[in-house]
Amino acid sequence: MYLEVRDLTVCYDTATILNGVSFSVDRGEVVSLVGPNGAGKSTILRAIAGLVKWEIDTFKGTRHGRIILEGSVRFDGEEILGLGADEIARKGLVLSPERGRPFREMSVIDNLRAGAFLYRDKKVVEETLERVYRLFPILETRKNQIAGTLSGGERAMLAIGRTMMSQAKLLLVDEPSTGLAFKVKNDLFQRIKDIHGLGLTILLTEQDVTFAFDLSSRNYVVSAGQIIAEGTAEFLMQDSTIRETYLGL
Repeated sequence: MYLEVRDLTVCYDTATILNGVSFSVDRGEVVSLVGPNGAGKSTILRAIAGLVKWEIDTFKGTRHGRIILEGSVRFDGEEILGLGADEIARKGLVLSPERGRPFREMSVIDNLRAGAFLYRDKKVVEETLERVYRLFPILETRKNQIAGTLSGGERAMLAIGRTMMSQAKLLLVDEPSTGLAFKVKNDLFQRIKDIHGLGLTILLTEQDVTFAFDLSSRNYVVSAGQIIAEGTAEFLMQDSTIRETYLGL
């Protein structure tokens, strides 16, 4: 297994956000985590990417302010849970966050180059930049535009492009379609398909299950911090409880 998550648990203070989450992603797959808002999907990606820290107790002797992270995350055969986000990114596992979160005062090109800050090989960086422009031509058109002035769809493309600049091997894409119109979503997901066609492995979270199911080979349904079902789109859609209660269809 390329990515193997076992018994992943995250607690903030007295609230359990993730409770024993386990799933896997094979090399070359596109896998989706789907489910309602607040189910814990984004926390799963943040924990995998090293953005949820080990236990921190800011008030000695109490649980107030404490984050507990437990379980196992193995990427390409190596345990990565507890490593820093920069160390994990160096290994090729990189998160594209929800709503893009660009450096708003910087230009598009500077945002993209910031994604390559771990790499010093200028030739590789320029080749990757050209690949990003081929996938997202609008980013080349907007390269000198301030990122904070981009549309929602353009910010989503910039976020994924910036992730690719880091020489990602496994893309974690968090809620790429949030707030986007149907036509923009459709174009964005076609670009994600194109990225997969380059050989990258993708794990994404998505509320719009129609787009997620069209893209992914396998899916995991997340609810209240747990995996409650897994399977292909066809398999999950056969269960009326899953379809109506957890997928809103």
